[in-house]
Amino acid sequence: MNIEELSGLPAGAVDHFRSEGIEELYPPQAEAVEAGATDGDSLVAAVPTASGKTMIAALSMLSAVERGGKALYIVPLRALASEKKAEFEAYERFGVTTGVTTGNYESTSEWLATKDIIVATSEKVDSLVRNGADWLSDLTCVVSDEVHLIDDRNRGPTLEVTLAKLRRLNPAMQTVALSATVGNADEIADWLDAALVDTDWRPIDLRMGVHYGNALNFDDGSTREVPVEGSEKQEAALVRDILQEGGSSLVFVNSRRNAEAAASRLGQVSSRELTGDEREGLAELAEEIREDSDTETSKDLADCVERGAAFHHAGLSSTQRTLVEDAFRDRLLKVISATPTLAAGVNTPARRVIVRDWRRFDPSAGGMSPLDVLEVHQMMGRAGRPGLDPYGEAVLLAKSHDESEELFDRYIWADPEAVRSKLAAEPALRTHVLATIASGFARTRAGLLEFLEATLYASQSTEAGRLERVTDDVLDYLERNDFIEREREGGQTSGESDDAGAFTSAADLADQQESTREETLEATSLGHTVSRLYLDPMSAAEIVHGLERADDRPTALGLYQLVSRTPDMYELYLRSGEDEKFGELYYEREAELLGDTPSEYEEDRFEDWLAALKTGKLLEDWASEEDEERLTDRYKIGPGDLRGKVDTAEWLLGAAESLAAEIDSEWTVAVREARARVEHGVGEELLELVSVGGVGRKRARQLYEVGIEEPADLRSADKGVVLGALKGTKTAENILENAGREDPSMEGVEPVGGDAGAGTPGSSDATETARAESSESDDSQSSLGDF
Repeated sequence: MNIEELSGLPAGAVDHFRSEGIEELYPPQAEAVEAGATDGDSLVAAVPTASGKTMIAALSMLSAVERGGKALYIVPLRALASEKKAEFEAYERFGVTTGVTTGNYESTSEWLATKDIIVATSEKVDSLVRNGADWLSDLTCVVSDEVHLIDDRNRGPTLEVTLAKLRRLNPAMQTVALSATVGNADEIADWLDAALVDTDWRPIDLRMGVHYGNALNFDDGSTREVPVEGSEKQEAALVRDILQEGGSSLVFVNSRRNAEAAASRLGQVSSRELTGDEREGLAELAEEIREDSDTETSKDLADCVERGAAFHHAGLSSTQRTLVEDAFRDRLLKVISATPTLAAGVNTPARRVIVRDWRRFDPSAGGMSPLDVLEVHQMMGRAGRPGLDPYGEAVLLAKSHDESEELFDRYIWADPEAVRSKLAAEPALRTHVLATIASGFARTRAGLLEFLEATLYASQSTEAGRLERVTDDVLDYLERNDFIEREREGGQTSGESDDAGAFTSAADLADQQESTREETLEATSLGHTVSRLYLDPMSAAEIVHGLERADDRPTALGLYQLVSRTPDMYELYLRSGEDEKFGELYYEREAELLGDTPSEYEEDRFEDWLAALKTGKLLEDWASEEDEERLTDRYKIGPGDLRGKVDTAEWLLGAAESLAAEIDSEWTVAVREARARVEHGVGEELLELVSVGGVGRKRARQLYEVGIEEPADLRSADKGVVLGALKGTKTAENILENAGREDPSMEGVEPVGGDAGAGTPGSSDATETARAESSESDDSQSSLGDF
C-alpha cells in the first residue's frame, strides 16, 4: 500500500512520513489499515521486532486525533516513554501535540488534557485512574506497546487491569495492542474484541542458527564458517567475524558480572577495528560516563567504551544506559554485552545477536533453568536494522553436537509460549482490588467480581471459582487492615450476626453467605490514601503498624529499615557470611527497629529482617554523606542500584508521611526529616542548605565547614569565603542568586580560605550543576544522580 493511499490523517501527516523516507507501508502495516486501524477499529498486531509496529500505532492515533479524539500510548518502561515522546513530537509540525508522564503517582497531570497524544507507563496510567484524572474519559484510542508483558508476574497485572478499566471508562474506545509474535495472539484479540494481524514478516531477513565448533549452522540449511582461533571464546570469534564486514553485535549473558567480564574481553576485539575519529568520539563518551559517577562500575564501563565495547544492565545509572544505547544506535560502539533486560527495552538493533547464555538461575527451581522461548526470540529479534544492515543474524552457542540439536529444537524451531495472566496472584490482586473499590469501579462484591470477569485472567481461567475465592481472601485482608468496610444489605457489617449467642444452623449459614454476596464495599479514608499513594496495601499495613508501635521518636535507621521491609522495596539480599555481620548490627540497634521483631529461630522471617536491615543501613550510610564509590563497593552494587534504592526509599517515606498524618501519628516530622535526608543524602544539619538551588550534598558540606549553615548565611556571608568553599565563580554566583542575594556577582572577588575538596565527597560538581540548570516536567521523579 502506497503512503498516498492513506486517508483520514491530519493534513501534513503524509508529507511528514514521506520526509522520513516512508513511501510504502510494510505488509503488516497495510494489513492493519485494512483491518480498520485508521477507522477506529480495535486490533492486535503480533509481528516481529523491527517490522513496523510503531507505524501501526501512529496511524491509529493520528486518525483518532483527526476525528477529534485523544490518544494514549502505554509503554512498559520509562526509557521507552522518552524514546516515543521524541518520535511523536515531530508531529507538532502539522499541529498534533504530545505529552509524556511517567512519575509522581499522586499527580493527575491535568496539563495533559490539552495534548493530543499522551505517552505514559502502565503504572502511571493506573495511578491516573486511581486519582481520577478527568481527561481519561476523553480518550478515543489507546495503544498498548509490548502487550505480551501481561505475562510478567510483576508488571503484567497492572497493564491488564489498566486496559480493563480504560475500556470500561470508554466503551467505544479503540484499543490497539502491539506485541511480539506469541503463541496465543488470537486469545488476546478475543479478550480485547479486536481484529488480529499475526505475521512473521520482517523487512530484512533474519537467519537464526547455532554456532558449534567452527561452523555457524542456520535454520535455512546454510552454513557459515566462523573459526575460533586458539584460546578465543566463541562469542569473541563471532564478534570479530561480523565487525570485519562492518556490522555490530549484541551479546546476551545471564548476569551482571558476566556482562562486565564479556565486555572487557570483547573490547580487545572491537578496539582493533576502530578508526581514529571513532577513538576520539569514544574517548569523549568515556569521559561523560566517568563524570556521571565515580564508582568502580562507571570506571570499568568507561574503560570498555574507550575500546568500542560496553556492558548494559540494571546496575548502571539511567544516564549511563542512555549514553550506551545512543552510541550503539549510532554505531560508534561496536558491541554490547547485556543481561536480558535490554531485549525488552529500547530500540537497540545489531547485525548479529549472540545469545551466549540460554539458562539463568531460578530460585524457585533451585538452580539454572532454560529461558522461555518468547524471551529468547525477543533477544533474537534485535538482529538487523532496515537501512543499515543487509540482513540480521541471531546465534545461540553450543558446546557439543547434542547441545546444538537441542538448541534448534528448543528455540530455533519452537513457537513462543502463550501469554498467561498473572492477576490471580494475591500480591497483585490485593493492590488492584483496593484500587478498584477506592476509585468507584466497584461498590459491591458482585460488582467487583463483574469487573474482574472483564480481565484476561477470567477469560483464561479453567478452575471454577478460583477468582472468587482469591478475591474473598483479599477482601478479608483489606478489611482486617482497615482499608475497606463491608456491609451486607440491611445495614449489617461483615462478620456480625443477628444474635451473637445463638446457634447457627446450616440453613442460617447458607442464608448469611447468600447475604454476604450482596454486600457493599467502600474504601475507608486510610484505604483511599493507600490507593492514591500507589502503595501495595501490604506495604501500607507494614508502615502503619510500625509507626503505631513506636514508643519513642523513630530514628532514621528505624524508618529506613521499616520501608525496606515492604513489598514495594526490592531489598538487598544477604551474601555469604553477612547474616553474622548484620545479626550483630541487629543486636546493637534492635531498640531502633519498628514493628514486631522476629525471633532468630524463625529463620526465614529473621533472614528477611536482616536483609531489610542491610538495605536500611545502606540508606543510612547514604544519608550520612558517605560517597557513592565507597557505598557501591561496600554493598557490592552498581550506581543504578544505589540510585534505585534511594528513589524508592524517598517515595516510600513520602507515602509514610501521608500515612502518618492519616492515622494522626505523632511521628510525622520524624518521617519527613528521614525522607529529606535520604532525598539529598545529607545529615540533618544540612537540610536547609540543600534547599537552595545548585547546592547538593558535597557543596552543602563545603559551605557548612566554613560557617555557612543556612540560606540566610549565603545572603550575608563574605563572598570570598563562599568562593573559597565552592571553587567556581559561575557556581558561586548561581548559588548566591538562588539564595536571594541582592548582588550575586563575583567580579573581582578573591577566594578566602576553604578547600573545595573538604568534607565528604558526594556527587560530582558537574552533576550538581546539571541539576541546577535542568528543568524537568512537573510529574518527573528526581534521581540520586541529580544530587
